[in-house]
Amino acid sequence: MNKLKIHTFMHVPYEGLGCIEKWITLKKHSITYSKFYENYSLPELSEIDWLIVMGGPMGVYDDNIYPWLSEEKNFIKRAIDSGKTVLGICLGSQLIADVLGAKVYPNKQKEIGWFNLSLTEVGQQHPILKDFENSFPVFHWHGDTFDLPSESIQLFQSKITKNQGFLYHEKVLGLQFHFEVTVKSLTNMVSNGMSELVENESIQSSESILAQTSDIESNNQKMYSILDFLAK
Repeated sequence: MNKLKIHTFMHVPYEGLGCIEKWITLKKHSITYSKFYENYSLPELSEIDWLIVMGGPMGVYDDNIYPWLSEEKNFIKRAIDSGKTVLGICLGSQLIADVLGAKVYPNKQKEIGWFNLSLTEVGQQHPILKDFENSFPVFHWHGDTFDLPSESIQLFQSKITKNQGFLYHEKVLGLQFHFEVTVKSLTNMVSNGMSELVENESIQSSESILAQTSDIESNNQKMYSILDFLAK
């Protein structure tokens, strides 16, 4: 496997790479960051092989509040157009959908906690999800959703959110949910998002979320499998 130069966009300090950082270290790839909550700079496209776009509480339409969003979306679009491998998680998946021309909008209800995710019929047949179960619990934290971008394939869905993940041209992957969470990152997300945990059928309590850490290892293994596929 070639050693990759991976660049990561972070929007808040408590939504980092999670287990993806472990994979990068084990595979001896290199990693750089643009942290939009600090003084940041963007790399030259020629300097990177992959772009990973992480999550955050803002929306893709919040350009007036976060002026850097316009610059970020432009970079993501150029990265896709130049043939880079691009992975977006949560907000990252919404930003990818947006730059690919799909509509991003508030979902009918927030989905926060450990809820089942299902593979679509296409997802069940695609090698990126080889050996995945058809349905399994995964961690969610999102209020927005998106339409499926043109020329992409739908990989995942849940009871509340139809479009949970898509693959575009075999190199661009958007995941609405969080395979990457670790005990540490999960705890950080909960402690920084307590105001959203208004318990109902689609939002779990902090106690329920933090009690289900037994699913983290299998979720991380799925993340590693996807990363290995993208790195072929």
